[in-house]
Amino acid sequence: MSHIADGTRPDAGNAPASGTVVRLPLTTLPGDPSLVMGTPGGAVVRRSVLPGGVRVLTEAMPGQRSATIGFWVGVGSRDEAAGRHGSTHFLEHLLFKGTTRRSALDIALAFDEVGGESNAATAKESTCYYARVLDTDLPMAIDVITDMITSAVLDPEELEQERDVILEEIAMDADDPADLCHEKFAEAVLGDHALGRPIGGTPEAIKSVPREAVLEHYRRYYRPTELVVTAAGGLEHDDVCALVLDALKKAGWDLSEDATPAPRRNTEPAVITGTAGVQVINRPVEQANVVMGCPSLTATDDRRFAMSVLNTILGGGMSSRLFQEIREKRGLVYSTYSFSASYADAGYFGMYAGCSPAKTRQVIDLMGSELERLAKDGVDAAELKKARGQIAGGMVMALEDSSSRMSRLGRAELVSGEFIDIDESLSRIGSVTAEEVQALAAELAAAPRTITIVGPFESAAELGF
Repeated sequence: MSHIADGTRPDAGNAPASGTVVRLPLTTLPGDPSLVMGTPGGAVVRRSVLPGGVRVLTEAMPGQRSATIGFWVGVGSRDEAAGRHGSTHFLEHLLFKGTTRRSALDIALAFDEVGGESNAATAKESTCYYARVLDTDLPMAIDVITDMITSAVLDPEELEQERDVILEEIAMDADDPADLCHEKFAEAVLGDHALGRPIGGTPEAIKSVPREAVLEHYRRYYRPTELVVTAAGGLEHDDVCALVLDALKKAGWDLSEDATPAPRRNTEPAVITGTAGVQVINRPVEQANVVMGCPSLTATDDRRFAMSVLNTILGGGMSSRLFQEIREKRGLVYSTYSFSASYADAGYFGMYAGCSPAKTRQVIDLMGSELERLAKDGVDAAELKKARGQIAGGMVMALEDSSSRMSRLGRAELVSGEFIDIDESLSRIGSVTAEEVQALAAELAAAPRTITIVGPFESAAELGF
C-alpha cells in the first residue's frame, strides 16, 4: 500500500478550508463525497459509508511508514442492561481468545511476527480494537481484527477461565488507592447515571454474569450498522475501504446496500443526581488519596475549550496553581492535578491529591481555596497566554502520533458528531478569554462538592466533616 497521500488529485481543491468544523454525517462535497477536509500534500481526512452501514474514516499522514487502525463499536459499559454489568469488558477479553479461523496464539503471532502492536480498550461509551503496524502490514491487521469481531467463538471453557482473569484485574485495580479513589468519585458524582458504573463491573457482577448475557451483547451490537473503522498514518482511504469491505464479505456479514449507520446515542444532556458530600473508603495505606469535584460539561459543550484552559491553569503541570501552592510552596503532596471527563450527555470536573493522612484535611481545604481564588480573582494575561501555549504545544505534538489521530476520528464519529481540525482547535483555544475561564471557575466553585477519600480513616468525622 502507498503511504504517500496524493495531493495532486483534481478534487483536492474541493476540500473544506483549514480551520473549519465539519458536522458528521457529511453533506456531499463536490467532486468527492468522502472528503472531510485536507490540503494538497498534507493530512487528508475522509469518511465513507460502506454497504451494511459500516463507517470508515481515515486520515492520511504523508511520509509515515506505519499506520494505526481501530475497529469501534459504539457501545460501552453505560449501555449494559441491569444485572449484566461488566459484560462489555468481558466480551472485549473474549474476542482475543480465538475465532473460527484463528486460535488465540494465531492472533498474537500475526502481530508479533511483524513487530506490530495490538490491543483493545473498553470505555464507558465505546469499545475499540486496534493495531499499529507498518503500512505494508495493514491488510493483515484489518483481516485479523475483522475476524475477531465477526467470528469470535466465545468458547464456554475460555469464558470461565477469562472470568477469573477479569476478577484478578478488578482486584489489581482495587489495590491501587488512586485508581480506587477516582472510580468511587465517579460513582458518587454521577449518582445513578449509568456513566458512574465501573467499566469492568464489580466482582459480584462478574461472578454472576451468564455466558448468554455476553452472547446477547455480542449479537446485538457487533453488527455492520454499529461498526466504525478509523485509521491514520501511511495509507490511502480507498485501499482501507476495499480491505474492510473484502474482510467483512469474507466473514459473511449482511452488507445490504440500503442499511444506514446507527445514530449517535445520548445526544440530549442528562440530569445528574450525584451525591454531594464526603465519602471515605477505609484502606490501610501510607498515603491518603483525595478527589474533589462536581458534575460538569458534556463532550459537545462549547465551553469545553475554556475548561481545557481552566484545567491547565489550575492543575495542568508543574507551573499550575495546585502544584505551586500545595507542593512547591507547602510541600504537602507529591502529586496533585485537576481534570475533567466529558461524555455525550454528561461530564464531571475534579481535583486530585495524594498526601500524608495527617495532612488530608489541610490539602482538601487548599484545593477548594485555589478553585475559589480562580473564581474570585480570575486570571491575568500572562497566565492565560501560558496556558494557551501549553495546550497548543501538547495538541500539536500529540498529533504526530497516528494512534492519537485514529482515536480523534473515532470520538468525532461516535460522541461529538463533528470533526474539528487542528487549526480550528488551536483557534478556539486561542480565543478563550479570561472572563470565560473565571465564569466557568465560578460555576464549579459554587456547585455542591463531592469529596472521595481513600485512606486509613474510619469516617469523615475523623477529618472534621
